[in-house]
Amino acid sequence: MQKIGLFYGSSTGNTASVARLIRQALLGHGVAQDNVSMFDVATTGAQGLAGYDALVLGVSTWDIGEIQYDWADAVEDLDGVDLSGKKVALFGLGDQFSYGDTFQDAMGILGAALEERGAQLVGFTSTAGYDFEASRGVRDGQFIGLSLDEDNQPELTTGRVQAWVEQITTALEL
Repeated sequence: MQKIGLFYGSSTGNTASVARLIRQALLGHGVAQDNVSMFDVATTGAQGLAGYDALVLGVSTWDIGEIQYDWADAVEDLDGVDLSGKKVALFGLGDQFSYGDTFQDAMGILGAALEERGAQLVGFTSTAGYDFEASRGVRDGQFIGLSLDEDNQPELTTGRVQAWVEQITTALEL
């Protein structure tokens, strides 16, 4: 079975909490505990990404459309990381009501940086059920990963995570 690297950047703890929820959901879908390693990108940086067969990466949008601070540093270090052909599933946190014109921009920023280095994004999800104006995290009418809003829709997180994990277990060939 493939080794999965689950990396997240978290300023307030929300993205870390969702990463733990995703890890539990992966285990519940038959992924062996030893095959899912979870890391805070603040301590590992981008270099740790190369050591895994598949990646699940969590990022939040800060300020007005900015990538989470720890990921900003890690993205700068991506140039030395070979991601050619590596499948990557992204999940992003944002506030669709207060920042509706930049909702999930960080997911788009990170996704573009990964694709520039050869990664293949998987796990796109519908924009239905969200209320926002614009997003760099949307491509062809879909989010480029799992979109979550812990500020305004926390009651939907568990269900969205479960559905997405079911989707990515196939896409990541787990």
